[in-house]
Amino acid sequence: MKLKEIMTRDVIAVSPDTSIFEAAQLMKDKNIGSVPVCKENMDVDGIVTDRDIVLRVVCAEKDPQTTKCGEIMTDQLVVGKTEMEVDSALELMGDVQVRRLPVVENGKLVGFVALGDMAVNSRLNRGSEQALSEISTPSSPLM
Repeated sequence: MKLKEIMTRDVIAVSPDTSIFEAAQLMKDKNIGSVPVCKENMDVDGIVTDRDIVLRVVCAEKDPQTTKCGEIMTDQLVVGKTEMEVDSALELMGDVQVRRLPVVENGKLVGFVALGDMAVNSRLNRGSEQALSEISTPSSPLM
């Protein structure tokens, strides 16, 4: 099965100039835990997660109204491709310890998959269990 068969196609993205407050509000309204950060024409630039907001804004005592997504986003982005096999995507997600994967085609954001989406699919259950196990392995604490 290919990522294009299971990905969410109706993807919401923000620009690097979007405030963290606006991004957080969007996540709340859409009940999502992350939002891709895209330049014009849906060129993926990074991703902002709820965890990024807590660690890089709240704990750093930054103002969410004036802090921009481009300032705190994760820009070392791992992406999937539409033709990628789901098993390969799950392995990749486990290797780099991410729960969400933007899906691109020709460098443009076209979809999004989350580990939770795969876990509810009975055909993918075993692979998602393995990926979750790898993702949940503690990494070394930052000093």
